[in-house]
Amino acid sequence: MGVLVLEGAKPLDVGIPAQVFANRASMPYEVRVCGAAPGLVAGGDGLSYHVADGLDAVEWADIVFIPGYRFPDREDPPPAVLDALVAAADRGARLAAISTGAFALAATGLLDGKRATTHWHYTRSLAAKHPLVRVDENVLFVDEGTVLTSAGAASGIDLCLHILRGDLGVAASNHAARRLVAAPYRSGGQAQYVPRSVPEPLGERFAATREWALHRLGEPLTLEALARHAAVSPRTFSRRFAEDTGYTPMQWVMRARVDMARELLERSERGVEQIAADVGLGTGANLRQHFQQILGTTPSDYRRTFARGE
Repeated sequence: MGVLVLEGAKPLDVGIPAQVFANRASMPYEVRVCGAAPGLVAGGDGLSYHVADGLDAVEWADIVFIPGYRFPDREDPPPAVLDALVAAADRGARLAAISTGAFALAATGLLDGKRATTHWHYTRSLAAKHPLVRVDENVLFVDEGTVLTSAGAASGIDLCLHILRGDLGVAASNHAARRLVAAPYRSGGQAQYVPRSVPEPLGERFAATREWALHRLGEPLTLEALARHAAVSPRTFSRRFAEDTGYTPMQWVMRARVDMARELLERSERGVEQIAADVGLGTGANLRQHFQQILGTTPSDYRRTFARGE
């Protein structure tokens, strides 16, 4: 895994992937922090970085993170950097941009026609500079398969945990989240972090309702029950919930139940029928159906792939 440090790189953005995927026994990754060339790279916020590797690390890595950097809307990274990123994508590497690192990824053309996000302060600039990119300003991250982007710096943690979930499973991702003292799955988009001229009091109320629901996934959960907990009408709850999370309330509940089932498949020996009952999906057939729809696999295949200790 490579972390590509560009001129003006933001320290938090650089540190997140280096920390999440740190070389340790529980992580099957090797992390190399690199730059356009080995040596000193002037960073943002008064910090600089001494990187041991140049673009050869981008050629080597199967995942390349591009942390955010200062003034991304002014100049593109050097052509050699863009060429290295394109070459990495051509050989099948995943490219993941944190915050304004999306501008570097967009400059390669690899985001053309794809959804992407960046820090909310720069979403309009990204759309203006790269009109072929479908900029989504309301999400914490976007996964387009081989190219991934995240919003402001802290959402880089969400993106990294998402990658871990896909690579190693829910238990490994949750273990990393606990180590980082971070939420393993942060619901809602970055719209909740954009300053607004009018206070939005329902945001915290809906967050409390989501937390309440997560502790009751094995019980019947209806739209009416969720709205009642949030003390709003079902219609208002549905509309505002979708704005906050990108999902209808019941779609969100279904995904939360599938995530709970994933962890039980990884960490317990319970049968599929028992797990389906425990997470509120009723029957094994129902669990298999939603597993296939959401994850593109079966519970049995998932267990064979991810069942392991932390």
